[in-house]
Amino acid sequence: MNSSIMDYDVLKPHEECGVFGIYSDGDVSPAYATYNGLLALQHRGQESCGIAVCDRGVVSYSKDMGLVTEAFNDKILDSLKGQMAVGHVRYSTSGGSVRENAQPLVMRYIKGTLAIAHNGNLTNAYELHRVLERRGCIFQTTIDTEVIAYMIARERVDAPSIEEAVRRAIPKLQGSFSLVIMSPQKLIAARDPHGFRPLCIGKIGNSTVFASETCALDACGAEFVRDVEPGEVVVVDQDGMRSFRDPVDVEKSLCIFEYIYFARTDSIIDGISVYEARKQAGRLLAKQLPVEADMVIGVPESGIDAAIGYSEESGIPYEKGIVKNTYIGRTFIKPSQSERERSVRIKLNALSNCVKGKRIVMLDDSIVRGTTSARIVSMLKDAGAKEVHLRISSPPFLWPCYYGTDIPSKDDLIACQYSIEEIGKMSFADSIAFLSVENLAKIMGSRKGYCDACFSGKYPAPIPDYLIANKDYDYSTPIKRL
Repeated sequence: MNSSIMDYDVLKPHEECGVFGIYSDGDVSPAYATYNGLLALQHRGQESCGIAVCDRGVVSYSKDMGLVTEAFNDKILDSLKGQMAVGHVRYSTSGGSVRENAQPLVMRYIKGTLAIAHNGNLTNAYELHRVLERRGCIFQTTIDTEVIAYMIARERVDAPSIEEAVRRAIPKLQGSFSLVIMSPQKLIAARDPHGFRPLCIGKIGNSTVFASETCALDACGAEFVRDVEPGEVVVVDQDGMRSFRDPVDVEKSLCIFEYIYFARTDSIIDGISVYEARKQAGRLLAKQLPVEADMVIGVPESGIDAAIGYSEESGIPYEKGIVKNTYIGRTFIKPSQSERERSVRIKLNALSNCVKGKRIVMLDDSIVRGTTSARIVSMLKDAGAKEVHLRISSPPFLWPCYYGTDIPSKDDLIACQYSIEEIGKMSFADSIAFLSVENLAKIMGSRKGYCDACFSGKYPAPIPDYLIANKDYDYSTPIKRL
């Protein structure tokens, strides 16, 4: 990211991408259904997007940098005719933000054409990349999705079917991956054995849909069927849908930050409502460190649900104290430091007549570097707030993520450098509290099996030493520290 971009959203954690796929029975336009699905998944990635369709074995595609509405129009969508489609929205956590890294990746090999959309991050991409290079593979991108595509293509040479090739490739992949894959005749969805990233199945009549979140099913008129299980491979073709589960001895480890921040509030992931999980985080915070106040507010958007829960538990009225300008573009360059410092006011603004003279509890989802919180608290106090008590609906970030979440190295995490009390002072808050790691488990209800490594340091899948030494490595270039 350009260091001069200090947009509120840029300073938040980011997820790598969202995927979508549809096998149509003929009554649904795959291109338009995918477009609608990607619109609903836009929050998962705003750097690039793409759609690939298959028309009786012939694949065509369109992808570009920017938002879905910027990359597609009726003329483009009308040209993408076929019976199947896969789509993707991307935020880069590995590989650069350039057009060649946009997905879906479309590759032609000895068995035909393969289109693949990937959500996640391989932790062994470097080793696989080097092995493939030594075997003569030529890489056109710098993303690990291309490594996955090559692994599947190599297995397909000897495998009796594309789904068998996917099943053979999965044990060789480490890290997180939710995949939607399109061959000339079949649409396949696959989820890594840990289930780090969400993936679900829906139906529009006899058409089958795969998507990262249930909100995308709603957007294209699909009815939710079930989630793709960790380690499962689901295949759809003219004979219907079938699935394969190969036994693996690993625990389910869905990224808990999906519930705190990433997922859209109207989604249901692995049977748990994102909205209810966020409200529960707010309720737990109200019990954890109560404070006397006049009103509770939430930082748009993901802080609002937690604020409602905090209000319900504490009895302090919920108010809309901050307004978000939803029509601002993804990024905006500011030529001077003074303009950069004022940038949060372009995206967020306080309702001065609402907050003036009030003691406020402000809920936000996380603190990464601390810059954003200080600006928002200052904005509220400039608008006349008497007190601002900061409540964060996640624990402090103490560890980087290697599974596809853009949580930086320890050097850039404020909680690794300062105590909670010091963070509160730096944020200009009158008090501060993070959700405890113990309470974090309670937002999932009775469900078990999630990854909270960025808070606890307990990584459910092994991390190579070179990744620990250099989290932001580019596997397509030699690594000096092994």
